[in-house]
Amino acid sequence: MADIPTLEAAAEAPPADEAVPPRKRSWWKLAAIAVIVLAAAAAGAWLLLGRSGAKSKAAEAHVPLGPALYVALDPPFVTNFEADQAVRFLQLTVQVMTHDAATVDLIKANDPVIRNDLLLLFGNQKYADIATRDGKEKLRSEALDAVRKVIAENGGTPDRVDAVYFTSFVMQ
Repeated sequence: MADIPTLEAAAEAPPADEAVPPRKRSWWKLAAIAVIVLAAAAAGAWLLLGRSGAKSKAAEAHVPLGPALYVALDPPFVTNFEADQAVRFLQLTVQVMTHDAATVDLIKANDPVIRNDLLLLFGNQKYADIATRDGKEKLRSEALDAVRKVIAENGGTPDRVDAVYFTSFVMQ
């Protein structure tokens, strides 16, 4: 007779309650991976948006209110100071910069007080200190502090006084 192909007996499969079907295993793995990816994306977005939000708030606090406005403190300051037991003279022309029109009005209204404080500051200098660039920059910083102090004492916002510039600086 002819050979009839027969199927051999398959290896015994484990009982149904002992093994998890392959479909269930892969679904749980995919769900776990999806949760991890979403959590990582949410954490990254929170970090990026949180940092940029803080930067934008800081940037808003330092936004100028308008174009630069300069207030000339005229006439120029002339004062004497000591240098090696000789009397020397210092002549300075000063301008104050702000971006706020209200601060300009406050500077003009308090011009005598600002001039007095700056004149006392300039007259208290030593020749050797202000002969160098660093000394002049230090004096400029001290002048800015003096102007801001007067503005603060008169109800203004001292941070709105941006800079003090020497537009003429003559020592004799």
